[in-house]
Amino acid sequence: MVSSIRKTTRAAAVLTAAFLAIGAAPGAMAQAWPSKTVKILVGFAPGGAMDIVARTVGQKMAEGLGQTVIIENKPGAASNIAIRQLIESPPDGYTVMLVANGLTANPLLYTQQPFDPNTDVVPISLVARLPVVIAAGATSELSTLRKVIDASKARPGSVNYGSPGQGSTPHLATELFARGAGIELTHVPYKGGKPAIADVLGGQLPLVAVNAVEVLPLVKDGKLRVLAALSAQRVSTLPDAPTIAESGYPGFEASVWHAFIAPKGTPPAVVARLNAEIHKALADPVVKERLANLGAEVSPTTPQELATLVRTEHERYGKLIREANIKVN
Repeated sequence: MVSSIRKTTRAAAVLTAAFLAIGAAPGAMAQAWPSKTVKILVGFAPGGAMDIVARTVGQKMAEGLGQTVIIENKPGAASNIAIRQLIESPPDGYTVMLVANGLTANPLLYTQQPFDPNTDVVPISLVARLPVVIAAGATSELSTLRKVIDASKARPGSVNYGSPGQGSTPHLATELFARGAGIELTHVPYKGGKPAIADVLGGQLPLVAVNAVEVLPLVKDGKLRVLAALSAQRVSTLPDAPTIAESGYPGFEASVWHAFIAPKGTPPAVVARLNAEIHKALADPVVKERLANLGAEVSPTTPQELATLVRTEHERYGKLIREANIKVN
C-alpha cells in the first residue's frame, strides 16, 4: 500500500513538473529570443523605397538584438507572395515582414490567395509614411490642382493620370480624392512609378500619382511640378508643394505607409521586444536622416495602434473598391 502511494506521488510530481515546464516555455523562449538570425521579408525588388527602409531599419535593429538581420526580397503579385510566405512561417519571431498599404487592399483586389489582414498576421509597429503626390510636367497647362479639377469638370474623363499599378495606393488615393471632389479622372495603370513618370516627362501623359520619393529628384531638377501632396502636413523634402487640404479639399489625406508584421501566434513577449527594437532604430539620428531623405515621416506606433490602422484602412479601401468596381486584371 505504501509502495503504491509512493508511486502515485512520484507520478503526480512528474506530471506537475511537466505542466510547469510547459507553462514556463513561452517565457523561457521570450527570454532566450533571439538566438539566431532574424529575417525581414520584403515583397518588392531590391533598390526601391521599401527595400531601403527595410535595410536601414534592419541594420540598426541587429545592433540591439545582438543577432544578424537579413533582408529577403520576394517580389510578385503586389507583395502577396511574400505575405503568404510570412503567414506560413513558424510564429517564432525569426521571420517578420515589412509591408505597405497593400496588406489592407490586396485581399479585396486578389482572390487567388485570400487572407485577412486583421486576423492572419500580428501587427508589430508602423515605421514610416511616404506621402502620395499628384505631379505634372513643369511646363504643363495643368499647373495647379484647381486647373485639373476645372478641366475634368468641363470634360469628364478627359484628364488621364498614371500610377504604379491597378489597385496601388497612389491609384486608390487619387480615386478617393476624385470621388470627393466630384470629378472623373481616367486611370492609366503602369508597372511601377518610373514608366508612368517617363511618360509625363515625354508628354504622353498629363499627370502621375506616385509616392513623394519617386518625383523628388525631378522636382529639384525643374522637370516636374507637384500639384498637391496628399498628406496632412507639407512634405519636408517638397516644401513648396501644397497639401490637398491647402488646395481646398481637406479629409483626403493618403500616404504609402510601411509597417512590420509577424505571423499569427507570435508570442506577445517577442512582439514587444521587436517593437522596442524598431522604436530604438527609428530614434537613431542616422536612420531618421536617411528616411527623411526618402521623404518619409518616421511614425512608430504600438502594435494596438497599428492594428487599428490596418482595420480602418481595410474598411476605407474596401468601400472604395466595391463602389468604384476596381479590379486587378
